[in-house]
Amino acid sequence: MVKLNGTVFMPLMLTLIGIPGLESVQFWIGIPFCAMYIIALFGNSLLLVIIKTERSLHEPMYLFLAMLGATDIALSTCILPKMLGIFWFHLPQMYFDACLLQMWLIHTLQCIESGILLAMALDRYVAICDPLRHATIFTHQVLTQIVVGVTLRAAFLVAPCLILIKCRLKFYRTTVVSHSYCEHMAIVKLAAEDVRINKIYGLFVAFSVLGLDIIFITLSYFQIFITVFNLPQKEARLKAFNTCIAHICVFLEFYMLAFFSFFTHRFGFHIPSYIHILLSNFYLLVPPLLNPIVYGVKTKQIRDRLFKIFL
Repeated sequence: MVKLNGTVFMPLMLTLIGIPGLESVQFWIGIPFCAMYIIALFGNSLLLVIIKTERSLHEPMYLFLAMLGATDIALSTCILPKMLGIFWFHLPQMYFDACLLQMWLIHTLQCIESGILLAMALDRYVAICDPLRHATIFTHQVLTQIVVGVTLRAAFLVAPCLILIKCRLKFYRTTVVSHSYCEHMAIVKLAAEDVRINKIYGLFVAFSVLGLDIIFITLSYFQIFITVFNLPQKEARLKAFNTCIAHICVFLEFYMLAFFSFFTHRFGFHIPSYIHILLSNFYLLVPPLLNPIVYGVKTKQIRDRLFKIFL
């Protein structure tokens, strides 16, 4: 790591300070974060075990749910151990390349989660609007192609963010990252060079993944609601709508937190920095915590299996 004219050339190490402005209470903030992580880990692991062992749950909706649970476990595990190391054990140092790897994993898993939510919305659309063709459309081969497509889309779209930082940005004003994990914009803002291309590509990824996914999910549910409200019997309407409630809750929770965090981080100049960081942390920690709870409460098959296990 060479210093030139007050800038650092290709830093070897970065220092993550955690939550700026709340350093004195970070130890206590780590306690609820750790509890959230443990509950999320337990809930999603239990969900995966139930779906794997219960043959009646080997349907597209539950297989997508299992993939969502696995993604949630990976996403929270990417950030929590290091974050708790900063909060509890005062270990803020992180290799620059390791930080870039964490950044790529976090944003890739976020994009994968968005793609899974889109796939679940399309599954509900076909199941309600064209139920006779559901089994022929969502075959195991199609499910595999969806999983591979969602994963490759996320990995290849996020990879240029890492490449643009590694190959374009050589000089950095500081090696101190004002964040509790390696977030794309938090690293880009350290550079002492022109970062417009990095910012533009970051916005492109956000809107081409989250933006398009939320549009297609909204259109799917708009068509679902039209079909449900046109059903002649009230019981049929309630039954059809009940199959979508859990996904709607997860969908609203994920995208509301995502866009609130995204816009406050880029345009909320008058909001204290610790609010930005806390919102970013909640965006990554709350969905893995709530998703298994929402599906466990609202899905009868999973609820019945839970009763069998614990009672």
